[in-house]
Amino acid sequence: MSKQGRGSWVGGLCAVLLLSWNVLAQPSSTPRRVVIRAGHLLDVKTGNTLSGQAIVIEGDKIVSVGPAADLKSSLGTEVIDLPNATVLPGLIDAHTHLTFEPEQLGYESLGISVPREALTGAKNARITLDAGFTTVRNVGASGYSDVALRDAINSGDVPGPRMIVSGPALGITGGHCDDNLLPFEYHHEGEGVADGIEAVQHKVREVIKYGADVIKICATGGVMSKGDDPNASQYTMEEMKAIVAEAHRLGRKVAAHAHGAEGVRWASIAGVDSIEHGHLMDDESIATLKKNGTYLVPTVYLMDWNRDNLGKRNAPEYIVRKMKEVSAVGQNNVKKAFAAGLKIGFGTDAAVYPHGLNAHEFAVYVRLGLTPLQAIQSSTVNDADLLGWSGKVGTLEPGKWADVIAVDGDPLKDVTVLEHVKFVMKGGASVKNEYGK
Repeated sequence: MSKQGRGSWVGGLCAVLLLSWNVLAQPSSTPRRVVIRAGHLLDVKTGNTLSGQAIVIEGDKIVSVGPAADLKSSLGTEVIDLPNATVLPGLIDAHTHLTFEPEQLGYESLGISVPREALTGAKNARITLDAGFTTVRNVGASGYSDVALRDAINSGDVPGPRMIVSGPALGITGGHCDDNLLPFEYHHEGEGVADGIEAVQHKVREVIKYGADVIKICATGGVMSKGDDPNASQYTMEEMKAIVAEAHRLGRKVAAHAHGAEGVRWASIAGVDSIEHGHLMDDESIATLKKNGTYLVPTVYLMDWNRDNLGKRNAPEYIVRKMKEVSAVGQNNVKKAFAAGLKIGFGTDAAVYPHGLNAHEFAVYVRLGLTPLQAIQSSTVNDADLLGWSGKVGTLEPGKWADVIAVDGDPLKDVTVLEHVKFVMKGGASVKNEYGK
């Protein structure tokens, strides 16, 4: 072969190899396809449990849900068989503090840096996801550590649930959302402190600037804070109206920590989207929530847990005293709220007790008057609505994120089976599977 011929042959071969490499290097236009074959599937909207269902997933979204017998096999499809399990949507917790720990009580909290808090959040994010909670709303964190955690999860740097975050919670000077542990000479105040109309408007804009998806405010005193009264209202009606107007104008919802009846009532009238806790409500404040369609996120399991464990934690006297006072009436007031037919969102306040125990909240809801289905709906369709994500999460339907969990048994007969989630998928990727493949 002549040199010219050899050169043409080699050149042609190189062109073919280069073309082949380019084809191989191009990302596939076909998304990953997964099929979950479910022995039982709970439709959380209707309460119907369907047998022999198949959830078809492409990429991170559900494309179809229907009888497995009608499904045609397809090459390249990953199949996850869950023949004896009950499958339902990934759960939602609308009141978490992933970057906090139960041990950080009182003055212990002063030794926690913001970077350490963010790393703590990474640990608790994985624990929460493994417990079956694929979406959370994190309402209160120091130094925007929850913003950093949300962004790290979204970037795939650490595993965790989808997060809607508030950054620092807004509160009055000396209130539940201030830091009241240091004496005067330190001139220290919480990051979210703002007093007066102009100041609270500025603070709403500031937390949004630094990444907040939702605005958290303190409408009354709290249990875990020093020097305030859970019964006493804190922000005025005018301040809360200004916060809500600014937040809603900028596309953010408002969650209001509120125990006392007056603060609950004022916050609802001011237009907040949810009341967190509501443990010291009265009949008038419950009626106000009902009239205004304000969500209640009750956080009641923490009372059971603290009754059994608070004395073992070396908690400051003021926390022990206030927890006992609130717990004495809190669950009964929430029971009244359930009976009144309020809109209920599921939230736990995890961090007041250990992360990962979130699903223990369901059994308390049932004990206080909700049906198992209503309790499950609070953590699926209701929370999806509260978060403004009804088109993304909360049900197993085409077009929604493929967030799926599975448990043994029937949660409509025994809601405590949700405390032992054995399969978790987030966005089409299995993150936990105790059933095997």
